[in-house]
Amino acid sequence: MMQVFIADDEAIIREGLKFIVDWEELGFSICGVASDGEEALKSILELEPDLVLLDINMPILQGTDVVQKAREHNFKGHFIILSGFTDFKYTQTAIRYGVDSYLTKPIDEDELYQAVNAVKTTLLEEQKQTDSMMHYREKAKYTILCDILLNTSALYTINLSEINLTASVYQVVIYENYNQGVYNLTYSFIDLLKVSNQGYNSFEHIKIHEKDVLLLKGNFAIERFQDFLRHYETNPQKGSPLDSLFITYGRLVQKPEDIHYSYEEALSLLNRRFFCEPNQHAIGYKLLPDFDKHIFAITSDETNKYCELLCDYIQSYNRNMIADSLLTLVNNLYFTNADLSGTKLFLTDIYLQIKQTITRVYNTLDIPFPTNFSIINFIEGKFYLYEIIKFFSEQFEMIMNAIGNSSNNSVWDDIINYINNNFCDNIKLETIAPLFGYNSSYLGKIFNKRMGESFNSYIDRTRINLSKNLLLQNDLKVYEISEQVGYNNVDYFHKKFKKYVGFSPAEYRKKYNSKQ
Repeated sequence: MMQVFIADDEAIIREGLKFIVDWEELGFSICGVASDGEEALKSILELEPDLVLLDINMPILQGTDVVQKAREHNFKGHFIILSGFTDFKYTQTAIRYGVDSYLTKPIDEDELYQAVNAVKTTLLEEQKQTDSMMHYREKAKYTILCDILLNTSALYTINLSEINLTASVYQVVIYENYNQGVYNLTYSFIDLLKVSNQGYNSFEHIKIHEKDVLLLKGNFAIERFQDFLRHYETNPQKGSPLDSLFITYGRLVQKPEDIHYSYEEALSLLNRRFFCEPNQHAIGYKLLPDFDKHIFAITSDETNKYCELLCDYIQSYNRNMIADSLLTLVNNLYFTNADLSGTKLFLTDIYLQIKQTITRVYNTLDIPFPTNFSIINFIEGKFYLYEIIKFFSEQFEMIMNAIGNSSNNSVWDDIINYINNNFCDNIKLETIAPLFGYNSSYLGKIFNKRMGESFNSYIDRTRINLSKNLLLQNDLKVYEISEQVGYNNVDYFHKKFKKYVGFSPAEYRKKYNSKQ
């Protein structure tokens, strides 16, 4: 609804002007009246009506003086002058100050209606132009702010005051729904900050690649944000505002040209949400890894290393070392600069290699492993690293229970069981001892005492016994059997076989196959 102000020194005329036309039908409401020029000028500057009906002959200040002084104070509204004079000089003065109409008293109802309707048409056109201009200004400002955040703008070409970017300090915040995959926020983070944004002086809200970005401007807005974090950051209660939000924030910067650094840090943290702890709702720039000092490279060597370590600890039922190894894996992955897909693939490869190794070593056992397809889908579908590590821990416990839990056997039985299942690999006393909490020298002495022979002798004899079965049960070549039982050098295998059996593998096969 547009507003009209009525100024006339005669009360009867003021009252008549209220009813001479249907103001509501024309889209106006009467916002005030005045009986003298001074009162009229004061009210016009305070109320800023869209239209003023103004008597030219007023006490204290003439109507033309009111118009002149109002224009000097940058009043943009419209005037319709009412006068009992028809003198041309009054008309000239009125025109000079941008008066829309000059009507003589007594006022003709139709003339007033036409004059007011003409002003209405002009006001609507002005509003349309203003709205269009505001739209394009806001669109241009939005584009400029996006360019500043993305560091794709030439700041020296921009009037920063025109886009309210002249604060002493800035900080970029990005927020999204805490429940990933759900896009409708329960709460508006902007409302939660309770920061007045009159004149866009406290913050700017921008959408970049479907992400909600908040550019905080000035100490007050940033202090309000820090208060918000202190109140909500640690373990927010279910149903509390932060319970529905996940927030990342970059560093504080003092220059507009550095705003992109804060944005890049906030965005990087958002992309690293995978590494957050359970119920973590906010993460700041201080937790970004320093890749200049340390980077964990995801390689096939690292995959093999973790597979071997974890397989050894699983088979030795060493739960403490399993937990330590998984913690080391988590800490290392925090320093990877691989993308999320590459990180998940690395974890999938570790598990699948462990599954393959355990299945090969314990080929006579029916271990209830998930299918490879379900493992891949499970890891790919998880939002957080801690969920995958928990899955690993549960799976490793299942494997230990399936192959023989140490809680039901002595540690010595576990050691022998481990050796009997891994003697075909290149195992050594030095690598086995730490798995069970011994040093190699002490374990070697215990082994001799309990088994009546040295560790190396036990390994050789076990390998030779297996090779004897293989020589009789299949048509593998001797060098293939040598490799299968753990001897990479076939000449060394010949030497050991002859030592324990009395003749060569070929002679043994020939002699005993002929008896079958």
